[in-house]
Amino acid sequence: MRKLSLKELGRVDVDTFRQQTKTPIVLVLDNIRSAMNVGSAFRTADAFALEKIYLCGITATPPHREILKTAIGATDSMDWESGELIPVLRKLKKEGYLLAAVEQTDASIALQDFAAPSGQPIAFIFGNEVKGVSDEALELADLALEVPQYGTKHSLNISVCLGIVVWETFKKYSFK
Repeated sequence: MRKLSLKELGRVDVDTFRQQTKTPIVLVLDNIRSAMNVGSAFRTADAFALEKIYLCGITATPPHREILKTAIGATDSMDWESGELIPVLRKLKKEGYLLAAVEQTDASIALQDFAAPSGQPIAFIFGNEVKGVSDEALELADLALEVPQYGTKHSLNISVCLGIVVWETFKKYSFK
C-alpha cells in the first residue's frame, strides 16, 4: 500500500469545481464564534461539493486568518455569503429548501432516522457552540436533527457534527 500523490487524486481545479453540478445542500452557520470551525465547514462543503454556505450573526467571514488556515483554499472554491439569519432562512424556505436545524430538541429526529423528501434541497442550520440554534431559527425550521451520543458530553464540536451530518446525508441519498 502507498499513499496517492496529489496528481493521482485527480481533483478538479477551482474553475471546474465552480461549474460542476452541486450537491443540493446548503449550510447555514449562525453565530459561530470559532473561525476555525467556519474554516472546517468550508473544507467539508468543498469535499462534498455543496451548493453554498451562509454566514450569519457573529460568524467570521473570509479572509479571516483562522478560516483560511483550516479551509486550506476552500474559501476560493465555495460559494458563500453573509447575511442576517431570519431573512436567509425565509429566502431558503421560499426557494423550496427543507430547513433542518441540527439541535437537541423535544422533537429531534435521530440523524440515522432522517428521511428527506426525494429531490428536495436541504439547508442544515448550525448554531452557536454554546447556545446552539436560536429559538427564532427553530420556529422557522421544518424539523430538528440530532446526532445520537452515548458518552458523558452533551454535544459534539460543530465541525465534527457538521461532517457527520453532511456525510450521513450524502451517502444516504447518493447525490453523486
